[in-house]
Amino acid sequence: MRIDGRRLIKNIEDLGKTGLDAQGRRSRTAASDADKAARDLVCMWMEETGMRIAVDKIGNIFGIWDSPDNKDEEPFMTGSHIDTVINAGKYDGCLGVLAGIEIVRTLKENGVKPVRPVVVAAFTNEEGVRYAPDMLGSLVYAGGLDAETALKIRGVDGSVLGDELKRIGYAGSGEPGFARPCAFIELHIEQGPILDQEGIQIGVVEDLQGISWFEVTIEGRQNHAGTTPTAMRIDAGLAASKVNVFLRDRCLLPGSRTVATVGTIAFEPNAVNVIPEKAVFTVDLRNPDEEALSAEEHALMDYLRELEKTDHVKVTVCRRSRFKPVLFDAGIVDMIEKGAADRSLSCRRITSGAGQDAQNLATVCPTAMIFVPSIGGISHNPQEYTRDEDVINGANVLLDVALLNVSAPE
Repeated sequence: MRIDGRRLIKNIEDLGKTGLDAQGRRSRTAASDADKAARDLVCMWMEETGMRIAVDKIGNIFGIWDSPDNKDEEPFMTGSHIDTVINAGKYDGCLGVLAGIEIVRTLKENGVKPVRPVVVAAFTNEEGVRYAPDMLGSLVYAGGLDAETALKIRGVDGSVLGDELKRIGYAGSGEPGFARPCAFIELHIEQGPILDQEGIQIGVVEDLQGISWFEVTIEGRQNHAGTTPTAMRIDAGLAASKVNVFLRDRCLLPGSRTVATVGTIAFEPNAVNVIPEKAVFTVDLRNPDEEALSAEEHALMDYLRELEKTDHVKVTVCRRSRFKPVLFDAGIVDMIEKGAADRSLSCRRITSGAGQDAQNLATVCPTAMIFVPSIGGISHNPQEYTRDEDVINGANVLLDVALLNVSAPE
């Protein structure tokens, strides 16, 4: 049994046309007009496939293929997200949702009678660009945050998530988590270079890095850039730069699996001839081991306290989000590995370096992920590209694992 590859690729192309601006840049932030256009398209395809649409209070969309004789069984679930970063590619998240719809079509066209319902999910605000935290829809679904609190979150543009979901017509009535799955599998592009560089067709994702986000504010003293001697400066910009270098040095320690990024930074007053009185920046720490991630967090806090003494600055730290490392279900990981082998596809076990909706689903049901190569390791970029044959290979492996979960045992 194989999916219709041309149909899947066409849907990826068509969904990729939503959210394009006059310059051809693709942006579909959560609960925006562009997000509505994409949601409408996905719901149309779900309905054309004969799926029932359900939307919960946080705006998560579920396409449900009911099993008439086994409607009370826990469903098998797959899916991902369709919101994007700003100036995005067309595969991230979308592949998982559209492949889920395609496997339902394929199973139906081949006369499969599922022993349990099949659900395809499109989770709200996975990227976290407009509203924080990221992976918000799946977090609420899994019970990590209540819907009422999430709906009151104010975005970077001043909008309120609940109001925007109502505006675009996707403020659902279903209670998050109303359909607890027997298993969840997410097909996704790798977003990194490993599979592409090694010439591997399928990544069997066995774990996912923990992620720790902070916002750091360093306060110094504004002064003239030309007249203030170096020894008399209290330079918030310099102190922020030291933090960035400290984080890189930690990552380069022997045996370290940590990656760290200062992704945003802003100075005040932000003038070429003025010593900054304030620097506000973000820190993204990741490690697949919880103990190691905690050690990096402590090391950063210790360094910031020491920086206050050595540079005479004031440091304030605000935690933005924290996700523990995730170990995926060994049984599903084995199924994916076997599915790749049965189709004579090369595969290797791999860690997800990016946060994914699957990490939240792993708290409520057996979960794993399938990766397909990202050419050049490029993602969150309009040049993001996965070859058609790799897209189809990943969807066929997902189909095989789905079939194992929804067919009656022989």
